[in-house]
Amino acid sequence: MKKSLVLAMAMALGVSATAFAANPFSDVPAGHWAYASVAKLAAAGIIDGYPDGTFKGDNLMTRYEMAQIVAKAYAKGAIGADDKLMAEFADELDNLGVRVAKLEKKADNVKITGEARFGYKDFDADLTVPNFYDENEGLYAKAKDHSAELRTRLYLSGAINDDWTYGAMIQNTQYLDTNAQESDTKFRRAFVNGKMGEVELTAGRQAFTIGEGYVADLTGDAIKVDFGNKLKTTLFAGRFDSVAYDTSALLGITGVGAALDYIGADQDEIDSTLAVVASNKKTTLYGANFAYDFTDKLYGNAGFYAREGHDIGNGWIEFVTGSTVKMAEQKIYTAGLGYKFDKNFKLYGEYQKADKSMLEAIKIDGEGVGDVPPIIDIGDDGWAATLYYKGANPADKGSWGAYASYYDQSGAVLLDSICELEDNMPAILGMKGYEIGTSYTFAKNVVGRLAYYDLENKDLSNLGKYEQKMIWSTVTFNF
Repeated sequence: MKKSLVLAMAMALGVSATAFAANPFSDVPAGHWAYASVAKLAAAGIIDGYPDGTFKGDNLMTRYEMAQIVAKAYAKGAIGADDKLMAEFADELDNLGVRVAKLEKKADNVKITGEARFGYKDFDADLTVPNFYDENEGLYAKAKDHSAELRTRLYLSGAINDDWTYGAMIQNTQYLDTNAQESDTKFRRAFVNGKMGEVELTAGRQAFTIGEGYVADLTGDAIKVDFGNKLKTTLFAGRFDSVAYDTSALLGITGVGAALDYIGADQDEIDSTLAVVASNKKTTLYGANFAYDFTDKLYGNAGFYAREGHDIGNGWIEFVTGSTVKMAEQKIYTAGLGYKFDKNFKLYGEYQKADKSMLEAIKIDGEGVGDVPPIIDIGDDGWAATLYYKGANPADKGSWGAYASYYDQSGAVLLDSICELEDNMPAILGMKGYEIGTSYTFAKNVVGRLAYYDLENKDLSNLGKYEQKMIWSTVTFNF
């Protein structure tokens, strides 16, 4: 780009100065045709020239040099945020730290971003149910499994007005375990988000994590309200399929089914049973979370959750037992503390307490199971903690992070944990064990993650042991 074009644009834009400063450039004499425009631009602080005191008007300019001039013109008020020059040099201006809100709002009204994630999981299950009278008559089983998939997500966002936006997410999953080219595509999220005074409202099918996600990492049809500066408050209510127990979830069919297959059970019979019991109806859940920073290092969280009662089965239990079996309403209370040691390390721990254990919540023909015998070791509380170190930033090549989590939670305080392996554990047994992981940014917007899980049942541990181990590796491409 010739600098003569810059001078022509300056004149067209009407850049002015109250008085001409002395000519700052030795190669632009007073009689030059561009003298007046150069003097105006220099006096306005829009151009600086070269360190040797020359303007070099016949030289070609780089886009970066032109962006610097546009940025100065914008800062001086010579051009507006909606000027075509601002749009043309938007990327360079962004690198210079020039944020143009009006320009961003006038860009494409609907924005699309996304991610493609390759993932591989390797499972190892171990079931041990001893016979206390004859050690040779117990149930001992092992099973291995794996899964591989490519998950693609497209995120859509559109401005409704200055205060409200619409968001959506479409997800396609390609299952890579076989050559059958199996896949599914779902419209996973659709919601509106906006401000009503000091309150932020999100309504529709959405995903959100409460606290650190030890109790609830939710996706469903809900209304969520956020407000507060000092005491950050979140209120929510909705219907979520991930928190509704059916026979499959209670017994952990994913892992147990694999173990049964290993010891010779008929897989067709197992699959037909799953088809009957896996009703997984949605259930209403509501709650609140409160977050408060005591200092710049110490912070706290407190939460409350209430899940409505619901049917467990889909007619299968009724057919086998002749009784109606339901889960009663359950309430969960949580309190946690976190500490930021520095900008890299932080530690968070949380205690959870339910108003009844999983066994106490089961209602048969409307009646509870009565007093739980001491031999049945099933609890109604739990705790979890995580130590974090840094984290991989997709925009920063070479950045990395690591974490370690420990869980000691009865089934009564688990709704839909952020722990990836929790879905494979029988809900009635809770979970106890650890998870460690690391992440690394290989290139801009390319992030790899590797995690190892080792969990076993917390509840009924005196009657048997069900252990699950998993290695989960992913590579995510953001675009």
